[in-house]
Amino acid sequence: MDRRSFLKTSALGGSAAAATALAAPAYAQGKRTLTMVTSWGRGLAGVFDAAQRCAETITAMTDGDLTVEIKAAGELVGAFEVFDAVTAGQADMYHAADYYFTGQHPGYQYFTAAPFGMTAQELVNWYYHGEGMAMHDELGELFGLKSFLAGNTGAQAGGWYRKEINSPEDFQGLKFRMPGMGGQALGKMGASVQNIPGAEVYQALASGAIDGTEWIGPWADEKAGFFEITKIYYTAGFHEPGAGLSLATNREVFDGLSPAHQKVIEIAAAEAHQWNLAQFLNNNGAALQRLQAGGVKVLNFNDAVWDAMGVAAKATLDEYMDDEIFARIRASVEKSMRESSSWIDASEGAYRKQRDRILG
Repeated sequence: MDRRSFLKTSALGGSAAAATALAAPAYAQGKRTLTMVTSWGRGLAGVFDAAQRCAETITAMTDGDLTVEIKAAGELVGAFEVFDAVTAGQADMYHAADYYFTGQHPGYQYFTAAPFGMTAQELVNWYYHGEGMAMHDELGELFGLKSFLAGNTGAQAGGWYRKEINSPEDFQGLKFRMPGMGGQALGKMGASVQNIPGAEVYQALASGAIDGTEWIGPWADEKAGFFEITKIYYTAGFHEPGAGLSLATNREVFDGLSPAHQKVIEIAAAEAHQWNLAQFLNNNGAALQRLQAGGVKVLNFNDAVWDAMGVAAKATLDEYMDDEIFARIRASVEKSMRESSSWIDASEGAYRKQRDRILG
């Protein structure tokens, strides 16, 4: 399976044609200005911060030899057009959640989060000490990209609803915003699923265009203002148990950099991943307390709903198993997840139970 066959069947053609009107990247007197396009509205809590962290770190670590100019969603290309802009060479790099690009290849789902998949810790275990980074690179070669994990939201919430979800049947006809294969799984449960850029979700919920939405977690959701529209919030979701974000550079641009500058991009991405994960986890607890104090009803799905989600998620993932790369990535993920979680459960899991019992 080669890059040409993927490009023929991907969404690249239309977006790449639109991207030809964009200005070429700027290079001057041994210094380079790299244009980073993002899937995030400017200032969008946490996710734009991760992109900005990468840009500022690359610029600082190279003493300005690489200056990264960041473009929010819509400033150069749309939120979901960043992949095509970078593969076409009309922007140098993107920062996004790679599951937005499963239309290019379904394997990209695993470099954000798969339903009933990896937690944030399990993801980095697989990525840095299993096959994850090599597999990310294998996908990147198909599309002329060099990709790295560069942010993580931690476990995401189940989302905001206008009414309580008491049974799987409550998803029938529900207009719900959820990207990726998690959204496809909800579709199998009868939901009318929409993929809406983050900066547009509040308006869609406020206008009634959607009945509910997942976004990230208490801190980012509070910043987005969803509590102003509905007070029903499910704190645990099946769809993104540890959602990674990615920094991808046009491969020709990346290969043209010095080894030192290539390493700077790799290190900046890894640092942003850990910094961003800590940012979300540090802020979520206090934000949840504020939401509850403001009248938000915090709920968890019952077992019948979880079971239905599990059936739908497995059916969704199984549909892509005829793709050889996807099948290899899924097998690698699930093997690593089993192996690393067994020790985490036996050590940290047991400790936390005892800590909670003793400290109350």
